[in-house]
Amino acid sequence: MCEDDHAGIGRRAMFVTGAAAALTLGSVSFASAAPREQRKRTVRGTLPTGSPDFVYVPVEVPAGVREIHVAYTYDRPTVPAGTQGNALDIGLFDERGTELGGRGFRGWSGGARTEFLVRADDATPGYLPGRIRPGTWHLALGPYTVAPQGLSYEITITLTYGEQDETPRPVYPPERAKGRGRAWYRGDCHLHSEYSDGRYTLAEIAELARAAGLDFINSSEHNTHSAHAHWAGLAGDDLLILLGEEVTTRNGHVVALGTDPGTFVDWRYRARDNRFGRFARQIRRAGGLVVPAHPHATCIGCNWKFGFGEADAVEVWNGAYTPDDEVALADWDGMLVAAVREGRDGRGEGGVEGKGGWLPAMGNSDSHRSPDVIGRPQTVVLADDLTREAIQEGIRAGRSYVAESSRVSLAFTASGGRGEHAGIGERLRVDRDTPVTVRVEVTGAPRCTVRLVTDQGVLFTGDPLPVSGSGVVEWRTTASYAAYVRAEVRHETAAGPLPGALAAFTNPVFLGR
Repeated sequence: MCEDDHAGIGRRAMFVTGAAAALTLGSVSFASAAPREQRKRTVRGTLPTGSPDFVYVPVEVPAGVREIHVAYTYDRPTVPAGTQGNALDIGLFDERGTELGGRGFRGWSGGARTEFLVRADDATPGYLPGRIRPGTWHLALGPYTVAPQGLSYEITITLTYGEQDETPRPVYPPERAKGRGRAWYRGDCHLHSEYSDGRYTLAEIAELARAAGLDFINSSEHNTHSAHAHWAGLAGDDLLILLGEEVTTRNGHVVALGTDPGTFVDWRYRARDNRFGRFARQIRRAGGLVVPAHPHATCIGCNWKFGFGEADAVEVWNGAYTPDDEVALADWDGMLVAAVREGRDGRGEGGVEGKGGWLPAMGNSDSHRSPDVIGRPQTVVLADDLTREAIQEGIRAGRSYVAESSRVSLAFTASGGRGEHAGIGERLRVDRDTPVTVRVEVTGAPRCTVRLVTDQGVLFTGDPLPVSGSGVVEWRTTASYAAYVRAEVRHETAAGPLPGALAAFTNPVFLGR
């Protein structure tokens, strides 16, 4: 076994490769060998505080290699309270290079694994099988956090030589399930498995999704699309499986929802690099939706800093309802007020729903492992059928509400005096002073309170629902008094992890010409 020393790399010059600032180290080289032989190289180094987002280790791969195996460790020194310790992510790019856009992308496991392998016929979850071609490959190190003492690492690269097997042709889940025609369909579009940093298997996710009463889910592994080709056997007439990715940058996360199979979206940029628009457009070209995730989450790198101009929807409720969800809900409501003020609320020729107009909200579980609950919360979408296209169209149009479970159902409408009628995500076109009746029907929410929120704030709060969880609330207003109305169903103030936590909320109904 040979060893290389990368000590002192913090003194080497950084350069920009079209992504965030990056550092490339000296190459690790291997000689040719006979079939079935193995060659190992171990490299060590230390990353200082203030290291670039990505550090690349070039690996010269000769012809005749059958398998690449990588194992790594790093130190975790004790740090003072309030100071971040060490966390080092890892991934792999092949001989096509590390250029932004990911032509050479072969996998990413973040900090979830200590080793991985790639072969033509197989790869560790998070990584892509494919031919091992000769050339310069790159290990991608991502120092997520670095302790004041620095981050010392050791990487062992093992090449196995020999003839390569055939790469299996990927098979993807269908874009259609057996729906109920135009109906309300329940889904969870933010989920993690063993293909990134989750502990659920794909089969467990599918089973739990069915048990949660879901009609559709979206594959959203961190920074990899490697799970796409493994979902096909788990779909069925009763479960539509969409394919995507959670694009996990250092300045926020975005769910690529329902992209074409095999779509990879790069994540190696920050807001200041002015690259996000390029990749948001790539998501849409691949048939997906751009959904910023948990925009006010407090984890490092989770807070959303790219703005919402490229978003198709926003994830307002993420997992168990917590204070950052309450902040996200209030922030989204402020965006609705701004859309009304700026005429982006679907009025006449100047406003359109969805992209470029008002921004719909959704909720997802972001489940990783037990006891995370798949389907808490879930987005309930009015769609023409249970297909990729129809579900996405319903989300984009805001014809949806968010519920904490399949037990909770809402019907929310606004009507005028002459038979005019509008539902969630729609506009009731009436004169400013025409009386409007807003009606909310709730089931599955015992002792919860219904309140109605407008551009003027909360204008109505009902009495607690009975223990049966069912009830009807009506409220009368005009378009001059409320430009939009949306409903919230909240638990009793003494219940749940957050006083007054949500049981459900709707996208708005807009009022007026």
